[in-house]
Amino acid sequence: MPVTLNQYLFELKQKGLIDHQLSRLLDAVANLSKEIREKVTLGALGGVLGLAGTENVQGEDQKKLDVLSNEIFVKGVQWTGSLAGMASEEMDHALPVSKEYPRGKYLIAFDPLDGSSNIDINAPIGTIFSISKAPEGEITDESFLIPGREQVAAGYVMYSPQTIMTFSVGKGVVMFTFNPATGQYLLTNEKVSVPVSTAEFAINMSNLRHWATPVRNYVRDLLKGADGPIGKNYNMRWVAAMVAEVHRVLTRGGIFMYPWDNRQPERPGKLRLLYEANPMAFLSEQAGAQATNGTQRILDLQPEKLHQRVAVFLGAKEEVERVKQYVEKAK
Repeated sequence: MPVTLNQYLFELKQKGLIDHQLSRLLDAVANLSKEIREKVTLGALGGVLGLAGTENVQGEDQKKLDVLSNEIFVKGVQWTGSLAGMASEEMDHALPVSKEYPRGKYLIAFDPLDGSSNIDINAPIGTIFSISKAPEGEITDESFLIPGREQVAAGYVMYSPQTIMTFSVGKGVVMFTFNPATGQYLLTNEKVSVPVSTAEFAINMSNLRHWATPVRNYVRDLLKGADGPIGKNYNMRWVAAMVAEVHRVLTRGGIFMYPWDNRQPERPGKLRLLYEANPMAFLSEQAGAQATNGTQRILDLQPEKLHQRVAVFLGAKEEVERVKQYVEKAK
């Protein structure tokens, strides 16, 4: 019989790998993801497609499902007694847990619906989360400004033909697939591992002219294939949702890239460090891959603000090292 998520979390507690609060929090994320999945599945039938008529703190137009998913997430975790506070892509500032609920020992940062540009075309989207220990005292934006290496757990739920919850508590990466017939998540991959080498890369090629010279040179050499300096042929993929891109890396290898570009040169990148890059970097390293901003390990970066952005190169060790070499040569 397949192992259920509840059984798996119970075993982790029995082994002393997680405590009751973390187990309860991961179970709550799994449960709320079922509600988000239901809204996503209904689509136009549920009246959830299209714009909400508002912007988030980054100045991005919010989709109706962005707003709804954020509400579902906040409601789904704050009662658990596991949390002191939460932070979200869709909220301007950190949100302490309401005084009507017990204060827990953890913080959670999350992107409630990653890849929202895919919502209206029925392409993969997901929820990303990062869990760390809460400091003493009042919870503010600054409470979340810790390096990603201090995460105690991280993961995502991908809503696609299958709904898959992937997470790590620092002891490898596991994947659970949702069974709609029973309403349970069942263990389907107990030891996720990313191959060291790859012949597949994912990047938005339409932005090539905007990238820094080392990244342009690297991608152009990939495109030269077996006739170029790298000496092998590559395939390119692009889904436009970080959840789907990282899921592909974790399941069959590859490298995913979202580099800095010169259209907004003051921004170090597009993706958010705390609730996108850090949790995905944590998962990647736990699966044997690497994640860098081009010069530094992402998990070693010191956040300076809640919605800080970062460039991301994530995936097979051999290719991430190659990217770093191209950047180093350009110095």
